[in-house]
Amino acid sequence: MTSERSPTKKQKTEQSTTMASAPEQFEGFVIHSKDKWSDFTKEKFTPKVFEDNDVDIESECCGVCGSDVHTITGGWGDLAVSPICVGHEIIGKVLRVGPKVKGIKPGDRVGVGAQVQSCMKCPQCKSDNENYCPHMVDTYGAPYNIGGADSGKAMKDKDGNQIWSQGGYSSHARVHQQFVFPIPDNMPSHEAGPMMCAGLTTYSPLKRAGTRPGKKVAIVGIGGLGHFALLWAKGLGAEVWALSHTPGKKEEALKLGADHFVSTKDKDWAKPLAFTFNFILNCADMTNEFDLKTYMSTLAVNGAFHNVGLPDKPLPEMMAQDFTSNGSSIGGSHIGSKKEALEMLKLASEKNLHPMIEQIDISEAGCKKAVEKVKVNDVRYRVTLVGFKKAFHTK
Repeated sequence: MTSERSPTKKQKTEQSTTMASAPEQFEGFVIHSKDKWSDFTKEKFTPKVFEDNDVDIESECCGVCGSDVHTITGGWGDLAVSPICVGHEIIGKVLRVGPKVKGIKPGDRVGVGAQVQSCMKCPQCKSDNENYCPHMVDTYGAPYNIGGADSGKAMKDKDGNQIWSQGGYSSHARVHQQFVFPIPDNMPSHEAGPMMCAGLTTYSPLKRAGTRPGKKVAIVGIGGLGHFALLWAKGLGAEVWALSHTPGKKEEALKLGADHFVSTKDKDWAKPLAFTFNFILNCADMTNEFDLKTYMSTLAVNGAFHNVGLPDKPLPEMMAQDFTSNGSSIGGSHIGSKKEALEMLKLASEKNLHPMIEQIDISEAGCKKAVEKVKVNDVRYRVTLVGFKKAFHTK
């Protein structure tokens, strides 16, 4: 016989899913047009239907990513949906969890990055590569389906309208458990936020490239992405070079973990570095203006030039012969997996690694200020929107 102090499994499930509820509608700062890309208004929107694997989160803060700016300005194409609430570097408190959620409970502080759902069935999802699922759902600007990302059955609101994912400049988030990451206790929320996208986007390729002691790694572009890449490359034990067209960033780059700094404004900067780097991580988003042949010449035999900075314009034209002198290659990647996110957070926590973050209170004016600063690269080196409880009147 079960006592009152020992609830049944069914009772426990009911308690976990009803401990606290998010509101029927969430509230966020949205834009309506790429022509008025920094004109935000606070509006309500309908979140996805709560399903068995979902986690409801009350947001505390959200980082501002270059992707947000590329999206709202139309740099990556027309808006998928309007109005749209961007933001995919979310930190908040868990309110409730679905009956199939494991390892996450109400009250936990968690983070969410640039993906909120995948099919969980394909070879990619089953091999810690869910960030490459062909049915992935982005944190904002993607349509939801009933019963999973690959079901093909559109999820609709009470009026019959398609429900789209909306991002983190908002009061709450509702996310599949696979894309919810527990945050270490010793990590400030405003620092953890930008790790959810910028941090993971740079950690994943460095880890997959085998970055470790004995490897020589170059980080190109010391900005929002690049400054994280310096932290991770050094934290993983590599010898690290910072390559930047801004000589004034030398002191900060060295503090962040670079062993060497090279100004790419200097004439013939690449000649002493021929056949040096095992891996170049390109974090700049103006690669369309690069002399890529020069950068490729600094790679060791079979070295790779890897892109995580995504420009609005095509990469420079290259010939197949440009890769033959050192057997080099060029590639890119998309965010990272949950396994890598947890590894990254553990690395940052244990090695006491801290990014450089500016904080701005979220509001219509605050969102405008934040995205406009990111647009003109007037940030050292990421912005986190804070003050969510005051703005949304949450607990």
